[in-house]
Amino acid sequence: MLCYGAGMVRVDFAFGKAGLAFDLPPGPSYRVLEARWAEAVPEPARALDQALDRPIGCPPLADLARGKDSAAISVCDITRPAPNRLTLPPLLQRLESAGIPKDRTTLLIATGLHRPATVSEIVEILGEEVARSYPVVNHNARELADHRHLGTTKSGTPVLIDRRFVDAGLRITLGFIEQHLMAGFSGGRKLIAPGIAHQDTIKTLHSPRFMRDASATEGSIEQNPLHQELLEIARMAGHDFVLDVVLAQGRRIAGVFAGEPRAAHAAGIDFVRDKTTEWIPGQVDAAVTSSAGYPLDLTFYQAVKGVTAASHIVRPGGIILLLAACDEGAGAHEFSRLLRESSGPAAFLETISSIPVTIDQWQLEKLALVARTHQVWFYVPGLSADYRNPAWGRFFPTPQAALQSLAASAAGSDIALIPEGPYVFARPSARDPHPVVA
Repeated sequence: MLCYGAGMVRVDFAFGKAGLAFDLPPGPSYRVLEARWAEAVPEPARALDQALDRPIGCPPLADLARGKDSAAISVCDITRPAPNRLTLPPLLQRLESAGIPKDRTTLLIATGLHRPATVSEIVEILGEEVARSYPVVNHNARELADHRHLGTTKSGTPVLIDRRFVDAGLRITLGFIEQHLMAGFSGGRKLIAPGIAHQDTIKTLHSPRFMRDASATEGSIEQNPLHQELLEIARMAGHDFVLDVVLAQGRRIAGVFAGEPRAAHAAGIDFVRDKTTEWIPGQVDAAVTSSAGYPLDLTFYQAVKGVTAASHIVRPGGIILLLAACDEGAGAHEFSRLLRESSGPAAFLETISSIPVTIDQWQLEKLALVARTHQVWFYVPGLSADYRNPAWGRFFPTPQAALQSLAASAAGSDIALIPEGPYVFARPSARDPHPVVA
């Protein structure tokens, strides 16, 4: 839904677990950009059964599993709201009925370089019954012995993937598809790299060679070199089967895409683009955005996605105000150090261009690319003062202070309000299908 108004507007933003509601000060014209959700399927269990038994581009999952002595399933970590409790049981049932015992089906938490999931988080990710009944391991990208070296890609990326996945008889990924700030869209191949890849692979994938390519951004795959690299790595890892879903409002299931990894993932991307793209008439002067609340705004590292997603609709020089709880602070050690020590976007970009890739520099690099062309403001109460470097933008003690400053700086301007942050797939276009309401 899109709307304009010049008076007081009350908006609820996704923020932490509880949300954040406030009245916006008068002055600017506010345009509310709500996530354009696909409609939820009426019977998710039936949709999952149909997708697993009539997958895209390959035989049914049970047929693929028959005769295999083991399986490995890569699943999203706690920072991704994947509905594993719904999607895992029918998948696991088919593996067991095909003859793969529970103790030979390993569930890999695809942490990439994030911290390992805690015991309680594993239950939250998988459900208590599954967590208790199957071998569950946290991927550790820093432990070389946990990986198989599979060679290099055509462009020279070293490919080291978790051996428990590579050595399994059947290799499956389980995720969901939404826009992603580097890979274009999440899901599919991303559950292998960076999900269960060694740090050497991850650092190469997140080097400036990929990060600064204009096509390595939200919603882009056709010319995206990172997407192509991830596809090649997934093939080298023996990716056999994918089960991806698209989420509806309330994190219900809107679409299920299972089967041959490339074909099924591509079909899911087409669905997301068709059902969720929000076209607006042109760029706006400023945006107030979020990182979609818990769990995506647990850290400042993850919250950067709210900024990069909004940058597509804010004119150069405009203001992007991020509202994110950041209850776990800045993020992992390496990212926290870079944030604390960096002297600003331009200097940071220049520095990392001539030195070896440091873990987690890529998220700060993406923020720097936006901060170089836009004014970035923050209300991030969980981020301690040590990390609030004014060279990166303005930090505010309360949302009211930030909004009053925004209204004063952008009086009479058009401001986009994006309560669900990166869940809003918005782009400027003359094809805006929604009328503007005065």
